[in-house]
Amino acid sequence: MNAAKRHEIFTRLRAHNPEPTTELNWSTPFELLAAVLLSAQATDVGVNKATARLFPVANTPQAIIDIGIDALKEHIKTIGLFNTKAENLMKTCHLLIERHGGEVPATRPALEALPGVGRKTANVILNTAFGQPTIAVDTHIFRVSNRTGIAKGKNVVEVEERLVRHVPREFRQDAHHWLILHGRYTCVARKPRCGSCVIEDLCEFKDKTDI
Repeated sequence: MNAAKRHEIFTRLRAHNPEPTTELNWSTPFELLAAVLLSAQATDVGVNKATARLFPVANTPQAIIDIGIDALKEHIKTIGLFNTKAENLMKTCHLLIERHGGEVPATRPALEALPGVGRKTANVILNTAFGQPTIAVDTHIFRVSNRTGIAKGKNVVEVEERLVRHVPREFRQDAHHWLILHGRYTCVARKPRCGSCVIEDLCEFKDKTDI
């Protein structure tokens, strides 16, 4: 795929959704971090239901430490893998207090040193909470990037590197959100909705559908 085609793809995605953002509910960097930690193998809708119960009771590292692990698990028990996620979130809260004065750090190494925080989660935090032009590659972005030809790669790191290299700078801040939402609602896994896709004529996917 050439640069002109990529530029047009992101121009259309921007026109279709000028201010994209995460579908997780959050109001502080810590709330976003907690929500993203809870979101692995879970839907944003499910996470939002859990955080709607948790955040009014505890939405800071110290507050979560204060309510204790059992109460934390009770608040998030509707989410898959909630026991492990609760343990990781509690450990993260302790480290945020000990190392960062209770604040969420704005650097990749510091974020990735937190329990349960990998490269993808760090990229989400850096992009969404701190406005850095990172691109977190999840299953949706991996699929869309390979299927359309925007940035082909055998693994998420390859796709991320190629997206960072090839996405025009003016679109890089919001590229993560455009691609994930496109993969979630249009370029879906089993049968992409090519007939209603705003970039269908630019996409290099060979097995397009009429829906």
